[in-house]
Amino acid sequence: MASTQQSFRADKKQKVADAAAGEKPLSSGDKEQDKLLVEQQAQQIAELQEILYAERKYKILIVLQGMDTSGKDGTVRGVFGKIDPLGVSSVAFKSPSTEEKAHDFLWRVHKQVPALGEFTIFNRSHYEDVLITRVHDWIDEKECKRRYQHIRDFERMLSETGTVIMKFFLHISADEQKKRLEERIADPNKHWKFDPADLEERKYWDAYQNQYEEVIRETDADHAPWYVIPADSKTHRNLVISSIVLEKLNKLKPAFPPGNPEFSKLKVV
Repeated sequence: MASTQQSFRADKKQKVADAAAGEKPLSSGDKEQDKLLVEQQAQQIAELQEILYAERKYKILIVLQGMDTSGKDGTVRGVFGKIDPLGVSSVAFKSPSTEEKAHDFLWRVHKQVPALGEFTIFNRSHYEDVLITRVHDWIDEKECKRRYQHIRDFERMLSETGTVIMKFFLHISADEQKKRLEERIADPNKHWKFDPADLEERKYWDAYQNQYEEVIRETDADHAPWYVIPADSKTHRNLVISSIVLEKLNKLKPAFPPGNPEFSKLKVV
């Protein structure tokens, strides 16, 4: 039986199709039961992260990419929200600042990668520099290819120095995005989440889908795999991601470091 990682591992020849966004192969058919399983797996991830933090052997980098409303924030809360804040950080990459633009495009990213024992979640990432920039023709094809090479080299270097990389493309359909944007507009309590620019970006839907296909083809690797996650269902999205992360962490076989025998001589008074 294929592992969850294998089942959702990106195919470099894969075409991004709206139909796949609504699939729920891991669902039990009971939404509440699926939510409970996500909670349990999120707790297990938190417990394993504590061991990883104590062990200081691996660094964990989670990359979340997807169209607007695809659920990057919801994934951070639902899958990683139980981790002790001491050992996890979430980085949301916005438009680069003047200082960041004065450096190479990976400069601001390298500063945020995890240290030994840490979890770092990129809510958007260095991939924006080959997505939005290419869709809007802010860089040409030659520069885009150069950046792909830089990304491949960067991720290989991270892997070779102890970073476990998991990259998730949260794949929603155009119809589901429309529904979620309409919900944000209709509910005043969600207006803070709405950016009118999202409506402009939606006009480039097909171009983004094509660019994601190219990104996956160019940068998927065994040491830095892409997983395509059906994300029309928020619960199933979290179920798939928590299953993959848990499977990956268990394969690392984390263990607390040996106890200090000298401590047995100590007495608390």
